[in-house]
Amino acid sequence: MRGVLITFEGVEGSGKSTQMARLQRSLKRQGYRVEQTAEPDGTALGQAVRRLFEQPRIHPTPLGEVFLFMAARQQHVTEKIRPWLRRGRVVLCDRYTDATLAYQGYGRGVDHDLVRELNLRATGGVLPDLTLLFDLAPAAGLRRIRGRRYDHFERETLAFHRRVRRGYLEILRAEPKRVRLIAAARPVEAVAGDVATVVEEFLRGA
Repeated sequence: MRGVLITFEGVEGSGKSTQMARLQRSLKRQGYRVEQTAEPDGTALGQAVRRLFEQPRIHPTPLGEVFLFMAARQQHVTEKIRPWLRRGRVVLCDRYTDATLAYQGYGRGVDHDLVRELNLRATGGVLPDLTLLFDLAPAAGLRRIRGRRYDHFERETLAFHRRVRRGYLEILRAEPKRVRLIAAARPVEAVAGDVATVVEEFLRGA
């Protein structure tokens, strides 16, 4: 089987990371060669970018955020994602190109066409084959993660998170074949069942 890139997207607290870990275990049991990664944390450079956002005296502009994430993404594709795909792996990635469009494009107001162009440049055309969008009302997602220390984006206003969700739904409307909606407000097992159905159907045709 050729390598495929499956990305996991959604608002904060949507459960995508939990579902990605479950899917990885399931696919490995079925005999697939699976790699799991995340953005921006997938490389040492990406981890350094993540830490920048938590520095109290560093406040990137919206466009500055875009460039930081693009630098991390280009490194990620070069070091990890493209080599894995060449070896025929099923690559599962927690956030990728759509996250920048949703968070910095719709959330921050950065020009959407610019974000799309920079995504193409940063990835060298390595774009998702399938994207699972875990849709959840932002207020419900933030309630789920209440009690843990919020990161840079989790501390944003509810209005910001609503714009991000709206962005994700616009991406879904624009690319319904690639992006599949997963209703994330349900119990974990029900969500996992939908994820398994969508991914197994996709992999049979890959």
